[in-house]
Amino acid sequence: MENLVHTFKINIDWNLINLISQIDRFDASWTTVEKKEGQSLKQLKSIATVRSVGASTRIEGSKMSDEEVEVLLKEIDIIKIEDRDSQEVVGYFEVLDIISDSFENIGINENELKNLHNILLKHSKKDEWHKGNYKQHNNAVEAKLPDGTREIIFQTTEAGFPTQDAMRQLIEWYQNDSETHPLVKCALFAYDFVSIHPFQDGNGRLSRLISNLLLLKQGYKWIQYVSFEHEIESRKAEYYRVLRSCQAQRPNEDVTEWISFFFSALGNIQQQLLEKLEVNGIDTNLSPREKSILTFVENHAGCKSGEISKKLGIPSPTVKRILPGLLALNLIEKHGSGPGTNYSIK
Repeated sequence: MENLVHTFKINIDWNLINLISQIDRFDASWTTVEKKEGQSLKQLKSIATVRSVGASTRIEGSKMSDEEVEVLLKEIDIIKIEDRDSQEVVGYFEVLDIISDSFENIGINENELKNLHNILLKHSKKDEWHKGNYKQHNNAVEAKLPDGTREIIFQTTEAGFPTQDAMRQLIEWYQNDSETHPLVKCALFAYDFVSIHPFQDGNGRLSRLISNLLLLKQGYKWIQYVSFEHEIESRKAEYYRVLRSCQAQRPNEDVTEWISFFFSALGNIQQQLLEKLEVNGIDTNLSPREKSILTFVENHAGCKSGEISKKLGIPSPTVKRILPGLLALNLIEKHGSGPGTNYSIK
């Protein structure tokens, strides 16, 4: 069944309906999970933040690993942020942090989006001339080929009045459409935003930040405990292929393929979150500290007891008492002996 939403065509079939139902069923039980998993969620959020910042900036060309991102974010207050990759990482982190803390108070309007863009690029002197303002020059999305030449992937909306009009129409639609399912609205807003490419630079990063913002505002609060950006990075070729396929039909394109991709990504990270929380019963009887240590080991293969104690703020004797219990339950593995002893997930 083909539907017209905003300026797009969408074929709502049983596959899409099932994906929406799957995501919403999980969401309905989230409040219970949230009350039960307090300490584990705090750690998962910290891990997800690092992964999101690293993944989203790498999609746009950054070379920093998650480990390097984690170190940088811990030293923001004591180092100069001079290289391009670090500037992008810190800017992304600061916007993500603002969204996480204040999403309820951030309106979906042009001024708020321009403000987020300004913060995203605030550490880059190279971007001072355009940050926080719509683009002044056309910015078709290009790919660099092995021979050094560049190929246009898709043409974005022209700078000037066309971009201003397109953004105004997108925001008015989002604010006034009360019939379209919230997940469909989130997916369409992210797609149209990155297709318009309203800013000179930073559109891809901001589109993923906006996706998190919209999902949080629509009540999908579990999104902050798992990395949507990391899922996109792991499917980067598919991500660009789907965008290109839909955008080639502009205007009034069929975006069913993009909606399916967006929902598939959400479904995958939901499953990852379920597995991390061990909701299916493997460790439902573990204490909060045991769950916290298990989660840390899962995300830091090769970690040592001293590192676990320092990062989680749990006394070293307590960590050394808990680790054998997790080993006995066959939840983690021990490697090496003596000072070199380290742990990984089973």
